Amino acid sequence: MSGPGSGEDPTAAFRIEAGELLEQVEQGLLDLGHRLDDMNLVNAVFRGLHTLKGSGAMFGFDALAGFTHHCESAFDRVRKGDVRATPDLVSVILSAADHMRALVDGDAPAAHGQAILDRLAAAVDAAAGISAPVAAPAPRKQGWTLSFRLPPDAMANGTSPLALLDELRELGEATIVATFDKVPALDDLNPGHCFVGWDCTLIGDISREAIEDVFLFVMDDMDITITPLAVEETGDADVAAAPEQAPVVVDAPVAANDITPRAASANRAQGEHVRVPAERLDELMDRVGELVIAQSRLSQLAGHGHDLSLRSVSEEIERLAGEMRDTMMILRMVPVSTLFGRFRRLIHDLANETGKAIELVTEGETTEVDKTVIERLFDPLVHIIRNSCDHGLEKAEDRIAAGKSANGVIRLSAHQAGGEVLITITDDGRGINVERVRAKAEANGLIQPGQVVSEDELLGLIFHPGFSTAAQVTNLSGRGVGMDVVKRTIESLRGSIDVKSVSGKGSTITLRIPLTLAIIEGLLVRVGEGRYVIPLAAVEECLELSLEEDLRSRGRSIITLRERLVPFLRLRDLFETGTKPDTYQKIVVVGTGAERVGLVVDQIVGNHQTVIKAMSPLHRNVAAFAGATILGDGSVALILDIAQLIAMSQPREERRLAAG
Repeated sequence: MSGPGSGEDPTAAFRIEAGELLEQVEQGLLDLGHRLDDMNLVNAVFRGLHTLKGSGAMFGFDALAGFTHHCESAFDRVRKGDVRATPDLVSVILSAADHMRALVDGDAPAAHGQAILDRLAAAVDAAAGISAPVAAPAPRKQGWTLSFRLPPDAMANGTSPLALLDELRELGEATIVATFDKVPALDDLNPGHCFVGWDCTLIGDISREAIEDVFLFVMDDMDITITPLAVEETGDADVAAAPEQAPVVVDAPVAANDITPRAASANRAQGEHVRVPAERLDELMDRVGELVIAQSRLSQLAGHGHDLSLRSVSEEIERLAGEMRDTMMILRMVPVSTLFGRFRRLIHDLANETGKAIELVTEGETTEVDKTVIERLFDPLVHIIRNSCDHGLEKAEDRIAAGKSANGVIRLSAHQAGGEVLITITDDGRGINVERVRAKAEANGLIQPGQVVSEDELLGLIFHPGFSTAAQVTNLSGRGVGMDVVKRTIESLRGSIDVKSVSGKGSTITLRIPLTLAIIEGLLVRVGEGRYVIPLAAVEECLELSLEEDLRSRGRSIITLRERLVPFLRLRDLFETGTKPDTYQKIVVVGTGAERVGLVVDQIVGNHQTVIKAMSPLHRNVAAFAGATILGDGSVALILDIAQLIAMSQPREERRLAAG
């Protein structure tokens, strides 16, 4: 949490922390749904709910604290073995977590919360009728004696001693006595400090972790001694320490390092990380971009002059600016696990809605992508996954009849390829019916009856607005909206989509996304009088095209490169520059997906650190360009969108060849 002088709204900081806690609780619940007897998961969910309740009460979110208390109590009964974890109980707590998010945001209807609590009570009652696994009965009931003293500034930091004592009483039969031996004389008394200590005897089947959880926020700074004891089954009020057990003394350093390694790990993590608002990173990225542009201008001035001192300073600033750019890019990169993890809940809900058994498998979760790309990928992936679950995967009985396993599999994978990240969504369902796609396309007038169209082109039609082959509309999909949104979003990210499908085996959709949308390495080229930037990650090699070779290839626009035919595009003709070609033109061979294409330019100027600027509203719909950048002399160079450029040029080449 932020300190008092940080200027950050404590309530806003709590909302961020609550979101992280709820994410941890949700992931724990989803894991628990597959391993209902895993007590480590039960304890992890309980700790998350307990922490959320305590933090909510501390920051004045009383409705959240009260609602969470019921869920925490239910999981406390699971921890104690009174009831077993069941799929119904896990499902109810997942719904409760959604309601907790609404309570944090302040827009949760009370009636909805009460309905969830009613379902929770019914789920707990039903689970109580299931025999819980119970260990062999011990001859003695267990208990603990505690002696503890809170940090002097505990109350100033928001800790209520009375609330802690109440939580201890909730654990079991408690006898609590206050001690005043450390209270100073009146003249030395600081009324804001806590000088009172407490001795407590707890009787019951209570774990040490449950006691430590009560002091979760102050454990590292307080003095506490925890000693196990045993109480005879006859229920004697006299408490005697078990002779066969030596007392265990837990002070703060030992608890942090030996007794509670999770707490120690959490504390180290808090010390090693600083939470920074995303908008500050964006602002810093803008400043670094301006610095790169200014450095480019300085390098150009130094290159044109003869001052060796200026050139030396320019090279040093170029090195420092490059290092700062690389560091800034690393700061913006986040693993795709933050994206993939959000789909576990979606798959859980889709399985319930469709009545299908669905399993989610993720691969390459450590692959890192720019945070802006991650944020904008969520909605497209939701649409693709919903379609795969609703249309692609079959019912369990149909899968078994087809010789497949009853569980359908949705596989999310990510890996880096050059300056791109490939995100693949694969299902092992029935695949896309290409004939049905063709029939629907002909009915909608997208293609002519009998027109020769490749399978890849037919599969690409599923992204056309309003296109759907669903026999009936469901609440999940079938209305013909969604997949066109996927295509628009991916193209706005300067990415591309590839679809493959095998009938009866399943479908694979691959999204090719650039690593970053901020600063890229580019190849600066000249075409006529204009200068353009080609993303360096797409460049494979550069060749020279003589005037004679250019004249010989006028009828076909194809060159032979290492025994492979590679088509090329004349950017001068495509952009209609109206200028004559240079004597020795250059071909820049670029790769996009499985295609290799050459781009004919007049001159290759050189490498260029490219700060991507958005196009103006007037030029935003020009498909050939992904953005613009400012050069060192202050002029503007357009950044070529390779995938869109090729797609746009193909009809043009076909028309030119048809005209002879």
